[in-house]
Amino acid sequence: MNTIPSPPGQTGLADIQQERLPALLRSMPKAELHIHIEGSLEPELIFELAARNGVALAYESVDSLRAAYAFTDLQSFLDIYYAGASVLLHEADFHDMAMAYFRRAAADRVVHAELFFDPQTHTERGVPIEVVIQGLVRACESAEAEFGITSSLILCFLRHLSEEAALDTLTQALPSIDKHRDRLIGVGLDSSERGHPPEKFARVFARCRELGLRLVAHAGEEGPPAYIWSALDVLRVERIDHGVRCVEDPALVARLAAERVPLTVCPLSNVKLRVFDTLAQHNLARLLELGLCVTINSDDPAYFGGYLNQNFVETFEALRSLTAAHAYVLARNSFEASFATSAQKAHWVEKLDAHFLSC
Repeated sequence: MNTIPSPPGQTGLADIQQERLPALLRSMPKAELHIHIEGSLEPELIFELAARNGVALAYESVDSLRAAYAFTDLQSFLDIYYAGASVLLHEADFHDMAMAYFRRAAADRVVHAELFFDPQTHTERGVPIEVVIQGLVRACESAEAEFGITSSLILCFLRHLSEEAALDTLTQALPSIDKHRDRLIGVGLDSSERGHPPEKFARVFARCRELGLRLVAHAGEEGPPAYIWSALDVLRVERIDHGVRCVEDPALVARLAAERVPLTVCPLSNVKLRVFDTLAQHNLARLLELGLCVTINSDDPAYFGGYLNQNFVETFEALRSLTAAHAYVLARNSFEASFATSAQKAHWVEKLDAHFLSC
């Protein structure tokens, strides 16, 4: 079992008082690796884009839409998630949505973000895939210039659709991938997990691997630990998104720890979607104790009640065993688990160490 490291020169992080932790969590530099950009679409912006694009909504006000965010499981969330995305029609819409996220990320001291996006959600409505990608790429460029946030894009396939549909989406995306290879760096697998095991997408992931794309997949959220095994062995992914159910399989935990496979955990999302009944029951602290490369992320923050800092602060408030040392390792893990360059990672760890040394 691995111990939690302290940053250089700090041996008393565990002694930092609990009341000082929220400020530390908010101010430390960090990366976000599990953010669905469509899931950052706040009700206010949905109504703004609906008015701009002449889209009729089923809700009469921002408040009535927000009141509908009462989910019983992943599918009930996805139903309203896809309805909200209906206002996204033009390049400017995708740019404005992503910039709204980046403004919040900058306030949360996010220095690097790897954004998931779901092109099939838009192409099925007749929006060309290049419109989606170009709008997001422009936002990434704007965020780096305005906030100093580096970022990249991960194209996700919707697992409730067929593999043939995923292969078609990849074909549609290839010109944009070639044009924006510095930004569009990988593919993922999201949407309804139950009944859609990773191996369903073996061919498309094999093709993406041949293209040199980075590979990630949602597994072990609502689906069983077997889905994590399949994501690793069949899809050959480098990161597991969620993965909290790995603890049900000790052999899997041992492998994840030995291979330093990152888990992009989303605490508030897990509670909102009933993976855990309360945040106090979340197993994040246990995952850290087991020596896993865990990161904290916001998933779909507009729907789940909190962006990255809110996830950190509320999780540490609920799991009282978590200390400043855990905060350090979670932030450091976020850099280690990213697809950034070695030089970028070293730079951010240096900044992180300096921040904790100043505490």
